[in-house]
Amino acid sequence: MKQPVRSILLALLACSFSALAYAGEPASDKPVPMPSLAPAAPQTLPAPTLKPQEAASVQQTMRLGHVDMARIATESEMGKAGQAQFAELKKKLQGQIESKGKQLEKQKAAIEAKLKTLTPPQREAKAREFQKKVEEFQKFGRNAEKELQTRQEEFGDKLFKAIEQASVDLGKAMGLALVVVKRELLYLGSGVDAQDLTDEVIKKIDRK
Repeated sequence: MKQPVRSILLALLACSFSALAYAGEPASDKPVPMPSLAPAAPQTLPAPTLKPQEAASVQQTMRLGHVDMARIATESEMGKAGQAQFAELKKKLQGQIESKGKQLEKQKAAIEAKLKTLTPPQREAKAREFQKKVEEFQKFGRNAEKELQTRQEEFGDKLFKAIEQASVDLGKAMGLALVVVKRELLYLGSGVDAQDLTDEVIKKIDRK
């Protein structure tokens, strides 16, 4: 770009010098020639060329990694241990719920068997007593469900943090632009180099 700009400046200076020269000469009968204002012929510049290193950087594809969360949860040692603990807790709570439910059924049957021998006030008292036991049973079921949900969320957060840290380490080591969850990949263009890091993430988690 410096050469065309320099040529234009030289042309403008040449026109200015010509005008000053004519202005310094005495007047005569001959018409004073005017400087040409025709635009200079455009100069053809050679097309820019890229060095091999620059061309390689332009054509370089984007590299990213993706992980399968479901596989990590079921195949990693951490995932297996967490699922085993969750299953054990769920079995324990379900057993307690079933046991309390059977006791409640027995109490209900016993009350129904004595209804004919009870006075109306006694029946009303038994009904209130049984209703209270039903509410306690329902509350125990809600608390058990809440405990299971809390344990599941805690385990999910712990597993995700382990996956996230492993993905960060692998992404930096492999020079990846980003690492995403596999199910979020709906389309990949031809200029994207996607690598499945699931096996490597599982190995890093198991080593820790």
